[in-house]
Amino acid sequence: MADSVSPQHHVPADLPDRIRHYIDGAFVDSVDGATFDVLDPVTNDTYVQAAAGKKADIDRAVAAARKAFTEGPWPKMLPRERSRVLNRIADLVESRDARLAELESFDSGLPITQALGQARRAAENFRFFADLIVAQADDTYKVPGRQINYVNRKPIGVAGLITPWNTPFMLESWKLAPALATGNTVVLKPAEFTPLSASLWSGIFEEAGLPQGVFNLVNGLGEDAGDALVKHPDVPLISFTGESRTGQIIFGNAAPYLKGLSMELGGKSPAVVFADADLDAAIDATVFGVFSLNGERCTAGSRILVQREVYDEFVERYAAQAERVKVGYPHDPATEVGALVHPEHYDKVVSYIEIGKGEARLVAGGDHPADFPAGNFVRPTVFADVKPDARIFQEEIFGPVVAITPFDTDEEALELANGVKYGLAAYIWTNDLKRAHNFSQAVEAGMVWLNSNNVRDLRTPFGGVKASGLGHEGGYRSIDFYTDQQAVHITLGKVHNPTFGKSA
Repeated sequence: MADSVSPQHHVPADLPDRIRHYIDGAFVDSVDGATFDVLDPVTNDTYVQAAAGKKADIDRAVAAARKAFTEGPWPKMLPRERSRVLNRIADLVESRDARLAELESFDSGLPITQALGQARRAAENFRFFADLIVAQADDTYKVPGRQINYVNRKPIGVAGLITPWNTPFMLESWKLAPALATGNTVVLKPAEFTPLSASLWSGIFEEAGLPQGVFNLVNGLGEDAGDALVKHPDVPLISFTGESRTGQIIFGNAAPYLKGLSMELGGKSPAVVFADADLDAAIDATVFGVFSLNGERCTAGSRILVQREVYDEFVERYAAQAERVKVGYPHDPATEVGALVHPEHYDKVVSYIEIGKGEARLVAGGDHPADFPAGNFVRPTVFADVKPDARIFQEEIFGPVVAITPFDTDEEALELANGVKYGLAAYIWTNDLKRAHNFSQAVEAGMVWLNSNNVRDLRTPFGGVKASGLGHEGGYRSIDFYTDQQAVHITLGKVHNPTFGKSA
């Protein structure tokens, strides 16, 4: 490790000396031997090199996954048998949650307490789908005495999973669990910024008894490994989480193959605070909603719209609380905002802060904390009096930066809430029951929370509208995405066929 490491900075023991692909049950290097650097976000020093996958590596992984699908036992196993494997995976993740959190926090810069919560959520994702596939009921339609029609679900084949660098291990589990539960085989392409925790899946899956070739992992850049996975003719499904522009590229590249696509993309979600709201709860929730996970979350309530009657009080109290949010080393249990994931992303966030200083009133943060001379640290930043045409109002920053804007009427609040290209989440704070439901149904967002921060039941659909995504996953929507639904029709009585060509 380089000399720039602070004595306060925790480096996990037993880090790998390199990160390799995992294909057909074995760790392998790239076909061409290429690697890329993986950085420690606290120091921006390279701590390991990872295999840089390209088309040849994706071809090997897809071939292994395809063979496991067509010749292996996994797709043909009874749901209960697959469920037992998934529950063992959940047990193993739970038993290793402290180590997973330690590695995730080190690799991504997330605070250790929040990384631990994400590790536990990953275990719950597997346990949820283990239960769901056993309890799954498919549709049957009867025409008494004439016909029965039923739906037969079948795994589709090789699922290509492309995951982001924010909460990487949990978001990988979010895709892996339903893809595997439904009998598919997979090729995972994790984000290049954070490949460390993904490298642990292979050992967990082997120990749990997942058959060889069912899970394959190829590291690499999006434009190389990700692009090859999207364009591979033997990969009928792509599930992607990431920024909207990348989603547009994937959409175009997948179109010639008519692939199934599920894309959870960017967000610029509004939190709308009406004058009758519980301000204490609203302030706590909106501070957490944008600064947790270092602000690197697609559902962050990064635009706060506040009714004029309480606007000044809200801004004053919000700014004061944001100033008290603890920025610290990721491993410190007291840390609430750690280091941003990568210098490239840090530069983007800082550039938006500089833009914001020319567009609005800075009331908290706005700079690099003096206690951390190195690394990707940013003080929680709050802008007030933000106009709806400001870039910090319109564009996704994906960091600990929030824009606060006043409104007078319900109609104005709705216009502001819907006045961006994104539509992932919305948070509504009011004690007026009619307003709460009417506003929720009118807001352009795939998910709405009323008087609540982002607490999601795994049975509900997750997805956005407009530039925030295509399709939904979660609960039965995930089962729908990862299976073909085949309608089977059985005639019970006399066959009623129109007669063609009977007469001479």
